[in-house]
Amino acid sequence: MSKMAQTASPSALQYLDKAMGGLKQLGLVPDEGKNSAAPIVALLEQIADLEPEKVAAIARTLDQASLFNDVVREQVSGITVGERYEGVTTAFNTIRDDAKSLVDQYADGKISTMERVSNVWMKMTRGDIASRFGKIKDLYLEVQDETANQIDRERKILEAYLDFRGAMKQSEVLALEVLKTAEGELEAARLKVGEAVTTVAGYSGEDPAERARLELARDEQLRLLQAEEKRYQVSKDLSDNITIGYNTSEVIMARLVQTTSAKERVYAQSVSFFSTNEVVLTALTASFTGMHGLHESTQTLEAMKKGVNQSLEVLAEIGGQIQEAAVKAGYGPTVSAASVKMLVDSVVSYQERTQTIIAEMRVLATENSKEIREAVEDGKRRLTKLVEEGAALALLPKP
Repeated sequence: MSKMAQTASPSALQYLDKAMGGLKQLGLVPDEGKNSAAPIVALLEQIADLEPEKVAAIARTLDQASLFNDVVREQVSGITVGERYEGVTTAFNTIRDDAKSLVDQYADGKISTMERVSNVWMKMTRGDIASRFGKIKDLYLEVQDETANQIDRERKILEAYLDFRGAMKQSEVLALEVLKTAEGELEAARLKVGEAVTTVAGYSGEDPAERARLELARDEQLRLLQAEEKRYQVSKDLSDNITIGYNTSEVIMARLVQTTSAKERVYAQSVSFFSTNEVVLTALTASFTGMHGLHESTQTLEAMKKGVNQSLEVLAEIGGQIQEAAVKAGYGPTVSAASVKMLVDSVVSYQERTQTIIAEMRVLATENSKEIREAVEDGKRRLTKLVEEGAALALLPKP
């Protein structure tokens, strides 16, 4: 006998105890008082007398199957990475968008009131760029820790599941052995029925009681045959369904193994990536913050240069005019010759005009005197005439 043949595989109960021990180690087994016996236990009682120990082992395995499968499914389906990657994506997007927005705000050389309010709101709601890089790091580490916890739990569950599947396979072996026994019992019952039928058919006696006894024996064998057929069918259903369940769950477990293996690979890559590239995250933090500061310094320098240049241009324009006027005032003539000449012309012209006016006025005065004398003489002549004609003498002057 080979060494492999000499090594006996664990029994179904040994596999089951090991699987349940794994679940207890994880704290996933609920209190026993809260669980009732599975319906399969009552069904197996119908074939218990075929192979009592084997059926008992199968019953115990299947009784724990629902509990074990519920716990495993709940734990595996409840293990999710979540959506924290969206927080990482959003933080990176806001860093890029806000950095570009800050640069765009200086495009027109000034920051409006709305832009200042927007910057204050940005810091209040999202924090500055450095704090958001810190948030990305925290989210990344949080997901890594959760992934490591999930991998550890999945490993223990898979190990316990493998032990449980060993119990299921051993139960399949036991079920097939029970089925073989049931087949033997069924065949024996059939033979007995056949013998009873033959005995009844071959009875040639005249005793009705003896015939009735033989017929009763035949009917009892027939009843036993029906019972054996029922137990055979239960045994066959049991072995068939255990075979189906074992092989179907094999595929599902293979997928879970693939998922866990992929998760382990992603986790290992994540740990390696962060451990070797954390400096990149730090450099991005320093670069974005430094770029913002560089942009502010550049714009400040440009504003200083622009202000100084514009001031120099204004000083050159206004200062030249003022200085030229000052030089002219300091070194130029005080009293305008033109003004003096105008005054001289006015004086001379006045004198010249005065002579002319005097001459003219003298002529006019002479003529005026002449006219007055002639007018007075004319008046006297007219008055004299009037006196001569008898008019009032009052108007005549007294001699």
